Order: sequence, then structure tokens, then C-alpha cells
Amino acid sequence: MPEKRTGKKLIVIGGGAAGFFCAVNAARLNPLLQVTILEKSGKLLSKVKVSGGGRCNVTHACFDLQEMSKCYPRGEHFVRKTFHQFFTTDTVEWFEKRAVKLKAEVDGRMFPVSNSSQTIIDCLLQEVNTYAVEILMNRDVRKLKVESGKWKVELSNNEIMEADFVCVASGGFPKLQQFDWLKNTDHQIVPPVPSLFTFNIPDHSITKLMGVSVPDATIKIQSTKLKNTGPLLITHWGMSGPCVLKLSAWGARELQEKNYDFSIVVNWLNDRKEQELKEQLQFTRNNNGSQKISNNNLFQLPNRLWQFLLQEAAIKGEWRWADLPSKEQNKLVQLLVNHEFHVKGKTTFKEEFVTAGGVDLKQVDPNSMQSKLHAGLFFAGEILDVDGITGGFNFQHAWTSGFIAAKSIAALK
Repeated sequence: MPEKRTGKKLIVIGGGAAGFFCAVNAARLNPLLQVTILEKSGKLLSKVKVSGGGRCNVTHACFDLQEMSKCYPRGEHFVRKTFHQFFTTDTVEWFEKRAVKLKAEVDGRMFPVSNSSQTIIDCLLQEVNTYAVEILMNRDVRKLKVESGKWKVELSNNEIMEADFVCVASGGFPKLQQFDWLKNTDHQIVPPVPSLFTFNIPDHSITKLMGVSVPDATIKIQSTKLKNTGPLLITHWGMSGPCVLKLSAWGARELQEKNYDFSIVVNWLNDRKEQELKEQLQFTRNNNGSQKISNNNLFQLPNRLWQFLLQEAAIKGEWRWADLPSKEQNKLVQLLVNHEFHVKGKTTFKEEFVTAGGVDLKQVDPNSMQSKLHAGLFFAGEILDVDGITGGFNFQHAWTSGFIAAKSIAALK
């Protein structure tokens, strides 16, 4: 059993990745510190549990600080400073020191070798036990205020807890009024909007191809500068995959202003140009004119998608390349590189809800994660106006900010 702690008190609000990382590291770095995690629900580390399809996308295999920071639509300059203290290399080392090895996949996402998020959860719970961190569940914080140098944390059951330090790591909220319990701290809140969502394309026949994925498609959102290339997945409601999710992150505010009603152009062949395709088709007509078009998938697209595009271009199944009229050929070229769709609505990506918005970064010191308005008040994780694209970037911000807050708090006497 760990010895009873007799030092100052830290209350961490939120039992997610950032909250746990702050709590266990603060308790480890300062053996006297009394640390309590308050979790408003009956579940701990719920996002860790579902991330990466239940495998937990711990971080991203990017070991260049400048490159990594470019993956945050909100908070790029902030994380560029925080990563100097705790970066992806530190995350890998931290877990490996606790017998949790991580592996990188082809796309850069890093997972535990076990392929189970439970490995990460068990590791963090073991740290809680090792360093005598107290966890209180079903504790909903209603108000936060400071009196005579002490923090008062008022709960929904009217219980009031007292602490020397508070770290707010409660995650993001979808509605502005859900930040009201922070009003007494005078922190500005950047209004939240959803990030990381998929595109709904109602009443379009493309949805019949649900399950088809294209490794390198380019999507451009019309009337904007938003454009992205990457794997695209066709779903029964529209489009998903990293290409769409990254676009939704970069365009979070702009797309919300459009009320998620906009047009996109898809290039199924990455960035291939119209003229280049016309030349390739002409070459095929001249040299392989006797081949059936439907059997000659020129661009190695998924076969279901190829057949769909031929049908959309009104190209008949029995036609050979030599038979292809210019009208249908031009239509096929347009569909391949400029396929228009109308997006109306969005769908949250699985259970990995991420918001853009939160506590204004101008009021938080990136070197300590401490509030610039109040001594003893710290922030970590998604409660801040920081969000990354899909691929482990949001968890890396959670580990980084949680660790910096822990180190800063542990050093305070």
C-alpha cells in the first residue's frame, strides 16, 4: 500500500486521458501531493476505450515538432510551444517504461502492440493505484471559485471540496452554455463547433456503394479554399474516411457557418488533370480499341466504383473503347476528376466526438498550462481551444498538456 499523502491537494476535473495523465504524473513527481480525480459520469477513460475502433490511437509517428504542430487546425502555435516539453517521443517512452509497447502503422497512427485500448486503460489505472490517486465517480462540478487562496469546487449534490490546485481536464462540450460552470474564473470561451465529422449526401445513388474505399481521392469544397487528399470511404449516408475527417477539422467553423449545406468536387484519381486523362483515353482507343470498357478498369479504381462511373456516364456494358463516343468520354472524364456532390448535414465520427473551441489560449501559459488569470488553476486536454486532425493528434495534446500541468503543479510548494 502506498503511504498516506500529507501535502497540498490537487483536484483534477475529468477522468479522461488528459485528466488521468495530469493526476498520475503529479502524484508521481510529488510524493506528498494529495490528488483526486472527479469524473461526472460513471465511466473512466471512455474516449480512450473507443478510440481507433477500440485499439486506442495513442499518438502519431511524427517526430518533427514543426510538422506535428501543423496538424492542429486550432492551437498550432500553442502546441508548438508545449511539444518542447513533452512530445511524441516522450509519449512512446512513457508507455514503454510501463511495459506498454506502441507500434506505428503505415498511415502514421500509433497503437499499443496488443491492439487493445484496455492495455492503455490498465496502465493508467495501475499508475493510479501505485501513486494513491483518489477517484470519485458521478461528481458533476457546478461551480469553481477561489477564496482566500484556496479553490472551492462545488458539486451538483451541493458538496464543496477544497483544493490548493485545480486542473480542469473535462474535455470539450458541444454547447456554449455547458461551459457556464467556469464563469467565475473569468476565462473567455471560444464558442464550440463540431470537428471530425463525416459528410451526409442524402438521396444520392453513390451511397449504394457503401463500403467502397479509394486510397487517394481529393475533395475540394466549392466556394472555399478547403481541399484535402487521402483515403475516402463511401458510406450508406455519404462519405467518410481520413480525407473527409481532416477536411471537417480544417473547415469546422466555415462549414458550421454554411449550416453543413455545401457542394464538393471529388477527384477519384488524386490530382490527375482532365487533359492528361483525355490523352490516356485516346491512347487506349488507338491501341486497345477492341477491349470492352467495362472489363478494362484503366485507373485501378475499386471495380464497383468503376462500373458505377461508367453507368453514370451512360456507357453501355457491351461498348468497346473504339465505340466510345466523345460525349460519353467527356462525361466519364468529368466524373473521374470533377465529380460533384451536394452535402447536406453531418454525422459524428463513431463515438470520437471532438470540438473546435474552448478556453481561449491567450489566457493560458503554454509553459505551465496555468491560467494567466488565477494562480493554482490549470487546464489540460480538449477543454482548451486546441484540436487536431484525425490520427492520434488529439491524444498527443492530452498527454502533453496533462504532463506539463502535472510537472508545474508538482513543483509548487
